Amino acid sequence: MGNLRKITLLHSNDMHGDFLPKETDGKESGGLTRLSGYLNRVREEEEYVIYAIAGDMFRGSIIDSEYMGFSTIDLVNNLNPDVTTIGNHEVDYGVAHLLFLEKCAKFPIINANMFVTMNYRRMFRPYINVEIGGLRILFIGILTEEVLDSAKQEKLVGTFIDVEEAAKEVGIICDNYRTVHTDMVVLLTHIGFEKDKKLAELLNPEWGVDLIIGGHSHTFMEQPEYVNDIPIVQAGTGTGIIGRFDISYDIDDHVIDHLEWQCVPVNEDTAPKDPIMEELLDSYRTKTDKKYKRVITRWARKLTHPSREQETEMGNLYADAIQWESSFDIMMMGSGSIRKKELGPVIEYQDVVENTPFDDQIWMVEVTGAQFRRMIQHVLRDEAWTGDTEFYQYSKGVHIVYRKSTHEIETFQFNGEDIRDDQRLKIAFQSYHYLNFDAFLGVPLAEVAKNRKPRMVATSLQNIVEEYFATNNNLDAHVEGRLVILE
Repeated sequence: MGNLRKITLLHSNDMHGDFLPKETDGKESGGLTRLSGYLNRVREEEEYVIYAIAGDMFRGSIIDSEYMGFSTIDLVNNLNPDVTTIGNHEVDYGVAHLLFLEKCAKFPIINANMFVTMNYRRMFRPYINVEIGGLRILFIGILTEEVLDSAKQEKLVGTFIDVEEAAKEVGIICDNYRTVHTDMVVLLTHIGFEKDKKLAELLNPEWGVDLIIGGHSHTFMEQPEYVNDIPIVQAGTGTGIIGRFDISYDIDDHVIDHLEWQCVPVNEDTAPKDPIMEELLDSYRTKTDKKYKRVITRWARKLTHPSREQETEMGNLYADAIQWESSFDIMMMGSGSIRKKELGPVIEYQDVVENTPFDDQIWMVEVTGAQFRRMIQHVLRDEAWTGDTEFYQYSKGVHIVYRKSTHEIETFQFNGEDIRDDQRLKIAFQSYHYLNFDAFLGVPLAEVAKNRKPRMVATSLQNIVEEYFATNNNLDAHVEGRLVILE
């Protein structure tokens, strides 16, 4: 046995403003106060500890949105991560604002494949060497192509848009910056679990990548998945769980001798409260509670949105709310725009803002029945079921039956009648989906625009939802077969 050094590598991803604790099985779990307490405990118990965050610290909390991410940076400063990377929601407040927030961060933010398109200059430092216990660990940050979707109007910003280009960039950095002094190489990614596996397949063993710590797909795992002999891990979503590597590194042979990985629940059994973090969090919460803790309405019951890849109760309610009193026939609401899995029956202003934090404009297009069929066929392609594509909730009147095995739409109706190929339908989308029309819906916007010039029909989704909820009490919704998926 060689000279072994033990390193504890902790990691989070997709915290999405999950700052406050929840009650789970009679125990308080999650929240930044206990997450910070867990980090402090491990840092006291273990000699060499690294903490990494794999993107999407922002969005999901009114504490985040009220301060446009500044509060999140301030709170994460107190978690004291050794390295973080950019997630797609880090650009939600704009790229310029993100660069301002980076200046407020007391921790390093790395990303290798976000660049200025004019001169291909990287916007962030692509890597960092973390030196601990006599070891030098090279971290490289890789982002999902979806940042382009959120930043469509930021014409000067780009990313490498496929896994092959991302793998090539890893090779460039390893060839240039991995030296004889580098002991481990860790990819800190935000591209989703399926793409992490594709990326691992493309990595040249000579580049020496040892681990992939991912995010974006909110994947809960019980053990690492090995591809190309590289362990890939991800720690679900939120602050109620944290990933933990315990690594024994052979200093003499410059190899990992042994590693163990687990996802640790963050609750009152595993994590004490950090009083300093609690005080800081309370200062933000006190300010936001005054504005956001007012009841807007009461629903008939608690409604759910268990998965983005299916028709849901909340999806139907929101799609109907936006189509209500409108000039269009159908609202196609982005499933990912609804952030909570369940909500109600009491709805506070805070719930409205947190559940649909993306306050998009609403755009209307006119399509033929044939174009609408092509759009739905594209949305329901095989990739839809792995979480790699956009998915939609439909307002009342839509009835679509799709069979996965044959890739065929078996029923295609609106208001009880078959949709004819030459029929005209007015369909509305959030601006995020309108700006990415070709990619998300598989029909060129230029083709659709020949039917009728697209136009903005509302400046704020949030205004519509809040008014609908405020003027309608006892709202209810059910899964009723608007979209039926057959195996």
